[in-house]
Amino acid sequence: MEKIKAAISAVGGFVPDYILTNEEISRRVDTSDEWITTRTGIKERRILTDPDLGTSHLCIRAAEDLLRKSACDPATIDGVLVCTITPDYPVANTAAYVASRIGAANAFAMDLVAACSGFISALYTAANFVESGRCRKVLVIGGDKMSTIIDPMDRATCILFGDGAAAVLVEPSRNGYGIEHTYLRCDGTGREFLRIDVGGSINPPTVENTAFGGQFVHQDGRSVYRYAVTNMCEASQNVLNACGLDASQIDYLLPHQANRRIIESVTEHLGLPKEKVLVNIERYGNTTDGTLPLLLWDFEKTLKKGNKLLLTTFGGGFTWGSMYLTWDY
Repeated sequence: MEKIKAAISAVGGFVPDYILTNEEISRRVDTSDEWITTRTGIKERRILTDPDLGTSHLCIRAAEDLLRKSACDPATIDGVLVCTITPDYPVANTAAYVASRIGAANAFAMDLVAACSGFISALYTAANFVESGRCRKVLVIGGDKMSTIIDPMDRATCILFGDGAAAVLVEPSRNGYGIEHTYLRCDGTGREFLRIDVGGSINPPTVENTAFGGQFVHQDGRSVYRYAVTNMCEASQNVLNACGLDASQIDYLLPHQANRRIIESVTEHLGLPKEKVLVNIERYGNTTDGTLPLLLWDFEKTLKKGNKLLLTTFGGGFTWGSMYLTWDY
């Protein structure tokens, strides 16, 4: 029996219309466009301003874009995976709602939580479903409405995050290309450095603990930077070694869009020229689960069949990983 190789066969994306610029942020907190740009590489980010719309709206719009472009019949989709840290509700599966709204009536649906590493984790999961022969089409959507969990007055975080989502369809490879190797790891001792204190089973929300901003993201930026660079580089090198590749053979590096300095450090460590690194952080900021699929969506016309892509990411938990794939269309 011939081994099935899973591949990305279509991409879709969506970002809200509202653009939050550095200048606007600098009018409410002590910062400036120059300060933000120099330290993060971010010039603007998109914000879903309608309070009645959540992450599902972003994911639905991204999925609809994919379906429209690919002419995929949603009824043929076997599974829908939504990776997010900002579900519509703590209970009520976001993926199930998305599946119903896009017409994926015959699909199972799962939410997957791995912070900024969610997309690679979900893509790896989808690939395993397809390669097992149990599924033919799995839709993977990475999206977050980060503006709902960021304190707009916290200079350390309000400059970093934006809202957005993108989707990929995973199917058996048409051309022999596809997902070649994945490396995923975690370190639970790192959760103190990047977290939301309030809202879980240990510290349910109360009037008292939300009054002090416990429901918002808090991070130790220096520790996160150090862990991110070290582990993204280690994971990427592990994948390259496993595939018998040198970094120079990679056509494009797709790094998690958390911070321009992290991206530059990983790029330098791997010895890649800047023209081989896909970056859009200046326009979207850190969309958490959305960063990597939004890169694929943004640069879809740049990618050519057979291109060698190295994806790498790092997120709260800590979680991290890298994936090597060859572009199938």
